[in-house]
Amino acid sequence: MTRIGVYPGTFDPITVGHLDIIRRAMHVVDKLIIGVALDTGKSPIFNLGKRSEMVRTSIDAELNGDAGRIEVQPFSGLLVNFAQQNGASLIIRGLRAVSDFEYEFQMACMNNRLAPQIETVFLTASDSKHYVSSRFVKQIARLGGDVSAFVSPNVARDLQQHFAHPTPGSSS
Repeated sequence: MTRIGVYPGTFDPITVGHLDIIRRAMHVVDKLIIGVALDTGKSPIFNLGKRSEMVRTSIDAELNGDAGRIEVQPFSGLLVNFAQQNGASLIIRGLRAVSDFEYEFQMACMNNRLAPQIETVFLTASDSKHYVSSRFVKQIARLGGDVSAFVSPNVARDLQQHFAHPTPGSSS
């Protein structure tokens, strides 16, 4: 029986912190579906297609041996519905700090109420990556800083291009 997990997020952009959680989640599941969320209540700077492309490219570049066990899929709507449609029994969530826990715990409880057959697994951020967030990466890139330590080379290029030539309607 294949253990399928879903790791959802906005991934705007995907960071080394996300990649760390993905790498570690591969020890828990046989197949991991990265769910790139459309409706998150956030205002992403990259559209859904571009975010999905950045995730796939980063995974292919950074997770050599495991890349074949990882799918990247955009999704909209309830996470538990997406997980059920893909035969997942686990939802993977990363925790950077105690401040993340309350929100994530409430979401896990609600998801459990909606779909009790799907478990949520929390993976804590590695010591060397717990401070990395997409929000900070975007802020550094927006101000012309070097983000190469926090994202894959393809994402660093995409951020640099975005902030050099913002697309109409973007929140830069």
